[in-house]
Amino acid sequence: MEYRRLGKYGLKVSELSLGAWVTFGGQVGGDVARECILAAYEAGVNFFDNADMYANGNAEIVMGEAIKEIKRSNLVISSKVFWPTGPGPNDKGLSRKHIMESVHGSLKRLGTDYLDMYFCHRYDPEVPLEEVVRAMDDLVHQGKVLYWGTSEWRGAQISNAVALANQWGFYAPAVEQPQYNMLHRGVVELELLDAAHQHGVGLVVWSPLASGLLTGKYNNGIPQGSRLDDPNYTWLQQLVTPERIAIIRQLMEIAKELGCTMAQLAIAWLLRLPEISSVITGASRVSQVHDNLKSLEIKAKLTSDILERIEKILGNKPEIPLF
Repeated sequence: MEYRRLGKYGLKVSELSLGAWVTFGGQVGGDVARECILAAYEAGVNFFDNADMYANGNAEIVMGEAIKEIKRSNLVISSKVFWPTGPGPNDKGLSRKHIMESVHGSLKRLGTDYLDMYFCHRYDPEVPLEEVVRAMDDLVHQGKVLYWGTSEWRGAQISNAVALANQWGFYAPAVEQPQYNMLHRGVVELELLDAAHQHGVGLVVWSPLASGLLTGKYNNGIPQGSRLDDPNYTWLQQLVTPERIAIIRQLMEIAKELGCTMAQLAIAWLLRLPEISSVITGASRVSQVHDNLKSLEIKAKLTSDILERIEKILGNKPEIPLF
């Protein structure tokens, strides 16, 4: 395992990290989640990502139980705030009230005194940016958060937050967590790489496999029992188009040449960019953790010729985000 700095900052995170979205506390029970976390940690993963609304808070509880067996200083733990965590009008968004109450809930569920990273899970147009930046700055001063960041923010929104922080002497956002994969490239490549260069913001990316599409398992339709077959995720079915399946089939030929799976190629491809601090992977069983880790071996095989072939297949046209 290799470790990369979080942008210009001193924190170092493993190139591959493990996230709790969809699986922990929901599809995956506590015992399996614990096994996945410990397997990842033993392989060198130090960054584990979560959010207050994953599985209605159960994902944080499950992760909190698992990390009790690991020395806290060896871990980089993150969570997020924005989406509703209750029925009340103040149980969502980025108001100072919701941020403060949400972080306390996350700390309690995770069983830790502080978060290494705390993300604003979306941009909130209803809250003055000054309120958000000041609330996050206060959390850093209180020692409850070490680095704060954003998730699914646009480049200009991040720049505005950095400018405000610099103007008032507040802690600026240090990290952005965008969706990024071979089929979803637009915002990262057209905006966020510039923000990373200009402000030193690190990028930790999610959905490296495009919700499973880049594994190839949907090449012949939506299998029964798969995530896209789940009524809760039917909105993801828009990902499955003839054009994308044709691209994946061509990419699978390159994966075959390299002696790896399509998933391993997709993850390794993301690490070609030095601006990406970590790729957040998911797992519903330990074997998937080990399979994902093998992508680190493929990274060295991605020569300039291979990368050029991949670009030709992808069309070298970053897409507009789907969601």
